[in-house]
Amino acid sequence: MEIMQLNRIDSAILQLLAADARASVSSIAAQVGLSQSACTRRIQALESSGHILGYGAHLGHRRLGFRVTALVDITLGTQVDEDLAQFERAVAAIDGIVECALVSGAQDYRLKIICRDLDDYERMHREHLGRLPGVNTISSSFVLRAVPTRGEADALFAGAA
Repeated sequence: MEIMQLNRIDSAILQLLAADARASVSSIAAQVGLSQSACTRRIQALESSGHILGYGAHLGHRRLGFRVTALVDITLGTQVDEDLAQFERAVAAIDGIVECALVSGAQDYRLKIICRDLDDYERMHREHLGRLPGVNTISSSFVLRAVPTRGEADALFAGAA
């Protein structure tokens, strides 16, 4: 896979879309100094190259009734590729798990789970987490407060001008 080199304009387009995925092409074009058709071509190239993976909204979990976020560390009995793949397929089928990362260190995986409340988490633990294939240990932590940090685009393009 060939890596598309980003220039200043491509970076600016990515930052603008990351800040507001609903921004119009004409607005983005004006801000980066391109015609609307040239900007459209750039955005399409960024999409087809995999620099833009999709568009979405940031949801207010608490407003939607999901008041608990759990960070769950999992250790497996083995790290054989087939066992990892089986675990990952099982995790992908569970509603409420919003992130699953294979990590280095003492644990094998870290899951991020959103739940309505502690009773909902307890149900998920009993019905799903405790039944995942190959699991040796499960260690759960609960987010007390999410501290605002920079967005992905800000972190990716820090210092780029």
